Amino acid sequence: MSRSILLIGGAGYIGPVVAKELLKDGNQVTVLDSLIYDNKFAIRDCLLNERFHFVCGDMGHEPTLKSALTGITDVVILAGLVGDPITKKYPKESSTINDDSIKTCLKSLAKSDLDKVIFVSTCSNYGLIPDGALADEAYPTAPLSSYAKSKVENEEFFFGLESDGVTPTILRFATAFGVAPRMRFDLTINEFVRDLALGRELLVFDPDTWRPYCHVRDFAEIIKLVLSAPSELVGNQIFNAGSEINNFTKRQVVELIKKYVPNTNITFKENGSDPRNYKVNFSKIRDILGFKPKFSVELGILEVLDYIKSSEYITDESNRNYSGNYTLETP
Repeated sequence: MSRSILLIGGAGYIGPVVAKELLKDGNQVTVLDSLIYDNKFAIRDCLLNERFHFVCGDMGHEPTLKSALTGITDVVILAGLVGDPITKKYPKESSTINDDSIKTCLKSLAKSDLDKVIFVSTCSNYGLIPDGALADEAYPTAPLSSYAKSKVENEEFFFGLESDGVTPTILRFATAFGVAPRMRFDLTINEFVRDLALGRELLVFDPDTWRPYCHVRDFAEIIKLVLSAPSELVGNQIFNAGSEINNFTKRQVVELIKKYVPNTNITFKENGSDPRNYKVNFSKIRDILGFKPKFSVELGILEVLDYIKSSEYITDESNRNYSGNYTLETP
């Protein structure tokens, strides 16, 4: 059965990949995005599809959201200022977008006539866990950054809303990697590959800290699995989104890259500004939804290397979420 899906924040790094996959399956897709990164180019291929619709606007503006929801069956919330650097650089705007606008949006969605609402959160919520431990969905959250603290607060807020029948699902995403229309090189694997491939010196802080990783196209598959699953399986549930095979330390990521980029200049340093260390258990999403990743970290490294060597690669520092010639405007 085809659906009509609204992707809020759908013109970013992950959204266009999700949109293309949903369109391939015959769904109607609407993207609502405020385009703070001047990133409409990321959905230009989708604009050629008659089942795709774009709305430029703010999720916290209720009339805009109400208009975008016309005919929609399901919603995926990808929107927000993502990561520590940008939330530190723009604390006021981050509070408005990641706290106020998200909550306004969630309240509106809870009172709408929808099937599923997927809120994309983060495995960063686990913060700093002891070596040897695996964080499943019941593991206590201990967010260290304002970004992760907002995610934890919004998870609790969403589950606490009185709903008119909406089925909320929380997906705690692993750290993304891979090639996408709106490419980002401020993400660990993408950044490490690019810098080493271009012969730059790479300074790696706290190299033996763990992170889980997941390819953008595997995230699209996870979202499709949730949308197609019976509501009783995914409703009012939290899922870690990723796979144990992609739990890696930074040092392990670097060693993999060195297999394909042998001449490197790498410095390891302890006691960086980001102490996060979390290894994650993904058995729930595997057992309940049958998710198996198609992309390993090694495949992602090869993909990004090929991209850097291609004519599509542009040496533009605006492909970081926290730099570039844009102005954040808050409602």
